[in-house]
Amino acid sequence: MNKVQLIGRLTKDPQQRTTQNGTAVATFTLAVDRRFAKKDGEQGSTDFIPIVAWRKLAEIVCVHLKKGNRVGIAGRMQVRTYLADDGSLRYMTEVIADEVEFLSPKGEDTTKGGLPFDAPEVADEDVPF
Repeated sequence: MNKVQLIGRLTKDPQQRTTQNGTAVATFTLAVDRRFAKKDGEQGSTDFIPIVAWRKLAEIVCVHLKKGNRVGIAGRMQVRTYLADDGSLRYMTEVIADEVEFLSPKGEDTTKGGLPFDAPEVADEDVPF
């Protein structure tokens, strides 16, 4: 069984591309809090999870979502490999979204106050597709 459910916030606006055969694909990163208590009193951590949406869902995501929006994702995990420029084999783990639920109130200004964490910016050349 391969089912994933996540709730988090977008670290930046979704990026939409079209495959050679004309299929829409959108990619974005979801910041998901991992809550736990450490001995020193600090709580939590954040995982940054790559999400991929295809076809009509990709188009909807790119029109309606932006950095900071809170969303629920249901889908499946996918692990794939590719050859890096240096010839080494790299692994990429991502979630293929089947459903996206918008959890931020409509019209919420996600730019005020920014994200509740420092989301790393990932350069396009670091993404293997």
